Amino acid sequence: MTEWWLWMYVAAMAGGVVLFNRWRADPRGVPLSEYRVAIAIPLWSGFWYLVMALGGGRAEVAGHTLYWARYVDWVVTASLLLVALMLTATHSLPGRRWRLMGALVGVNVVMLLSGLVAEFATDATVRYALYGIGVLALCAVYGLIWGPLRLHAHRQPAGIAAVYKEAALLLSALWVGYPLFWILGPSGVGLLGSATTSLLFVVLSILSKVGWSILDLGRLRALSDRGHLTVA
Repeated sequence: MTEWWLWMYVAAMAGGVVLFNRWRADPRGVPLSEYRVAIAIPLWSGFWYLVMALGGGRAEVAGHTLYWARYVDWVVTASLLLVALMLTATHSLPGRRWRLMGALVGVNVVMLLSGLVAEFATDATVRYALYGIGVLALCAVYGLIWGPLRLHAHRQPAGIAAVYKEAALLLSALWVGYPLFWILGPSGVGLLGSATTSLLFVVLSILSKVGWSILDLGRLRALSDRGHLTVA
């Protein structure tokens, strides 16, 4: 059953690559860099889920199966999602906010590495302490999204600022699921089994990657159709 859901995920990522490539051929005023990021996300993620579907990317740790390939996927794709969100926040503004982008990506990496190391910990106190660090890092990501990044977004025309708000709300809501499913699954208190946790992560990741990119790019493309999109 777990492998079936993994193959479904690979198919969803392949569909995302095809869709975003078609959109890139008709960019409608959206910079090509944003399409490249959107395409890279399902390409990278789909590859690592293909590895898992074929039986790799996993290890037995502390009595449960650790899908370490998920973390290899997440550390890249979650960072790219934040880059995509920042591109929307600064779409019509001159220059790039490299320090802010570095802060977002850096805190994101801390968050994910904390979760990975926690999975290897055999002592419950250490595991939950590392999990707590990861949750605090996620809170820091939210602080950057709804603090300085939101301020940049509101310096743009109202339509683009509205797209940012929708994209940030969706990403923030979806990302709550990752620490929640982690703590409820075999790595945490064990209320959810490995197969159920895998299914939840598959559905959540499809929505977070392809689903979120469809919303973000689709709304920007719609603004262009109405003549409200300006490329910096």
